[in-house]
Amino acid sequence: MASDAFKDAQVRVNQLSERPSNDDLLKLYAFYKQATEGDVNTERPGGFDFKGNAKWDAWKKIEGTSADSAESQYITLVNQLEG
Repeated sequence: MASDAFKDAQVRVNQLSERPSNDDLLKLYAFYKQATEGDVNTERPGGFDFKGNAKWDAWKKIEGTSADSAESQYITLVNQLEG
């Protein structure tokens, strides 16, 4: 079950004054997916789906991270982006 702080960070990330870098967006995606779904549970997308591959790879990179840790890292990153 997602914490209130995690839910709040999900709202705040959409209110950032500047769009995060692609690297930060991939981290946010990976932490979100790990926190809400756990380890990667799909096949890697096909060859020319570059965006899908980047997202899948970012999620795969943090495989084994607990949901609580992924939530915490997501919140920390949102706080830094607001900074």
